[in-house]
Amino acid sequence: MRGTLVGRDGVFDQAWRALREPGSVLLEGPAGIGKTTLLRELVTEATRAGWSVLTCAPTECETELPFAALADLLRPLADLVVDLPRPQRVAAEMVLLTRDSDETVDERVVGAATRSLLEGVLAAGRPVLVAVDDSPWLDRPSERALRFALRRVAPGLSTLVSCRTDNTSTLRIAPLGLDAGPGRLTRLPLAPLGVGALHHVLRERVGATLSRSLLARIAREAAGNPLVAIEVTRAVQRLPQPPEPAQDLPVASSMHQLLGEVLARLPARCRDAVRLAALLGVPLLRDLAAAGVSPAAFDAAEEAGLLVVGAVRVEFTHPVYAAAVRAGIPPGVRRGLHRRLAEVVTDPDERVRHLALCTTTPDPVVADALGAAAARQHARGAPEAAANMYESAARLTPADDEASRGQRLLAAARCRFGCGDHPGARVAAEAVAAEFGGDVRAEALLLRAVVAWSADESGGTAVEAAGRALAATRPDSPLAGRIHAHLALFVDLPDPARAHAEAAIALLSGPGGDRTLLAAALLHLFFNEVRAGEPPRIALLDRALEMEGPEPSWLAGTIPAIWWKSIDDPAQARRRLGSLLDLAAARGDEPSQYDLLKHLGETELLAGRWSTAERHIAAARELGELLGTEATAEIWLAGLLDALRGRLDVAQRVAEAGLRLAEQLDDDWCRRIHLQLAAFVALCAGRTADAAAGYGRLAETVDRMGLAEPLAQRFETDWIEACVGAGDLVTARAALARLAERHRRLPRPWTLLGLARSRALLDSASGVDPSAALDDLAAARAAVPPEVLPLDRARCLLVEGMVHRRSRRKRPAREALAAAAVEFDALGATVFAERARAEAARLGGRPPAPSDLTATEERVARLAAQGRTSRAIADELFVSPKTVETNLSRVYRKLGISRRAELGAALARVGGPDERLRRPAVTVGAPTGTAKG
Repeated sequence: MRGTLVGRDGVFDQAWRALREPGSVLLEGPAGIGKTTLLRELVTEATRAGWSVLTCAPTECETELPFAALADLLRPLADLVVDLPRPQRVAAEMVLLTRDSDETVDERVVGAATRSLLEGVLAAGRPVLVAVDDSPWLDRPSERALRFALRRVAPGLSTLVSCRTDNTSTLRIAPLGLDAGPGRLTRLPLAPLGVGALHHVLRERVGATLSRSLLARIAREAAGNPLVAIEVTRAVQRLPQPPEPAQDLPVASSMHQLLGEVLARLPARCRDAVRLAALLGVPLLRDLAAAGVSPAAFDAAEEAGLLVVGAVRVEFTHPVYAAAVRAGIPPGVRRGLHRRLAEVVTDPDERVRHLALCTTTPDPVVADALGAAAARQHARGAPEAAANMYESAARLTPADDEASRGQRLLAAARCRFGCGDHPGARVAAEAVAAEFGGDVRAEALLLRAVVAWSADESGGTAVEAAGRALAATRPDSPLAGRIHAHLALFVDLPDPARAHAEAAIALLSGPGGDRTLLAAALLHLFFNEVRAGEPPRIALLDRALEMEGPEPSWLAGTIPAIWWKSIDDPAQARRRLGSLLDLAAARGDEPSQYDLLKHLGETELLAGRWSTAERHIAAARELGELLGTEATAEIWLAGLLDALRGRLDVAQRVAEAGLRLAEQLDDDWCRRIHLQLAAFVALCAGRTADAAAGYGRLAETVDRMGLAEPLAQRFETDWIEACVGAGDLVTARAALARLAERHRRLPRPWTLLGLARSRALLDSASGVDPSAALDDLAAARAAVPPEVLPLDRARCLLVEGMVHRRSRRKRPAREALAAAAVEFDALGATVFAERARAEAARLGGRPPAPSDLTATEERVARLAAQGRTSRAIADELFVSPKTVETNLSRVYRKLGISRRAELGAALARVGGPDERLRRPAVTVGAPTGTAKG
């Protein structure tokens, strides 16, 4: 038997084994069955074993005190707070009440800080136990932060939670998401104690030695519940004489009735003191003394076993005792006690809680106090608690103060949105919009639009709600500017989006304007001007980047990265997205992390870093599952990667499902990306007519939307290839003209390579001598660095080989196709590597030796391998740098490499060029090593 643990040795051992795995353990059972005692014994065992132990034991009264439980749990980790990223450090200090700041903390940052602190203590190498007793009494902000952290914390954490259940056999959802977490959950329902175990409990807690028959009767009446047995035994002891076997025991219908009888026997002064202690969130002796209660007032209750008076606070011996005391207080008496406590407690939020509970009619003073408390809780990162307080403040606001009531209800709706309660925020915002007019209505409708956008509601709800918001406010107001800035994001068509961005800029540029929103509007103007086909105004982009500050607005934060992706500058895009991802991670902003991971996946996909792209896409999918999002973009990206790697059947299913979803939602963006994927799969599978038709539908959709420059979509080159393969040269030439216009408007590496590739294909298919087009193709490939668009560069080699083969130039065809296959293999582009080898197989004959370089190529290769620059080589050989690059391009193809760093090893491996280049330096017939004089 361990300490006070009686009759639970087997379940203790089972729980301890599960915790040591490490894993999660959930102790379940009705009130009084012994969950708390077992949990405390397990905590003691872990402490004795040298574990780091973090515990909290919330009570019913503390459910209204935001972060009360989390502060208890994290207090031992206070020394680790200083090492957290600043947003998390501020949040942790607010939770632990070691910081008083005007900053508003996002609730998600509290969750991220909790996770970081748990991972910090895990990093010390000792086993870590998080123990939560009576989890149903966790205050909601603590519960949400712990749920967030426990689902995401690194492996190695053990979790022990107790939860009160009824006597039904229905399996409940585990608290804190333990049944959905990464580790194994062991659920341990506590069975009733037998007569022998109850005998030990009653002897220890009550000091009673009962006859065997009476003990058996008590055990039966208490149904094996030790707490009920204790109270029944105390009731028996109060009888003038022990009950006869034929007499009924003094068993009440509930624990509340039993305790009611105990309270009724207490002196009035003691009963009053016990009630005040039960109503306090934390029954501190100093607050009780201020209410006129001395420690001596609790003597009778302490003697009855209800509570224990400590040095600082009063503690009920079981949480159910406090709940039973509160339940037995008549409503009028209870309001009077709350009023009495409101006058003396020192904590401002505790005072406001008591004020709210004792006020039944509108009261401006109480309403103002509740509003101030709500603002404090919102700033601390407890938006759900703040929403409840704002709603209470609105309820107590006098009818003649309509403005304050509207603002408080609007603040409550915003807090609902801030804690991720999209349905609650939607209902609250619509209610405010229906009841109020003017700017309050406009603000509510703007919030309704943001909720619709964030929750991926279909049917243009965000645009419609924002449009109504615009109609509800003055057209020249800063609020109108804010609404226009949001509409610049919500509207997908470039021309109306530009108009909204321009209106936002005009209204937000004055004194006192929102600079972050202004920067977002500038970015949307830049972005939509380019999409509409106008030349990019880089000065506009630079102005916005200078203005946006360290934390860009969510309305436009990814636009610079999308731009850099579209002009094939993966390094800049990667830096921007990486810094935004770090900011989002520090804030615990998982929706933003989810969005940024998708952009990073696409960036790395274009840059040919497919393994990295795959990791980003997988992380986005995992996060999307946690958030319950639609997952459209990351599934599409994974489908594109599958197609590139040759898993065409998987990619085809993704494309078909995406097109069905696009029709269901009538979503042009979803339609565009899946039309492109379906056409690409058809092209890779050799179904060129289907591919050409698919790309034609995509072009029609883009044109219908007025997208002269669909930055994220580059499809014309593949469309041309599909048309050439299908024999439709007329459409191929029209697509080529379209691509040429995109290049003229905005030259980029992909348009340069795409034009050269497409012209070579078209010339070859049209019977035109492709020599000039092939020279342009080689020059275009040489102009684009290997780390930029490696797939496009390799596809240029494939086209070069195909064109040479069709012109019956076997040797250059074989060289180009062999080099293409090498580059495709390096990328993992299985479908294209197989195509290159299939084209080469149609040539027949034996391939030439890879070292069969011309004399000029040998000289250029030798000098480049020595580290010379193209300019230095050109000066030494009296040729132009462009000629050097062209020769190097041929050398790379023949040696099967892709960059200069590989030249030395490739030349050494084939052995030919270096040896032949060195031999002329030796005199014929002279002894080995004698230099020509």
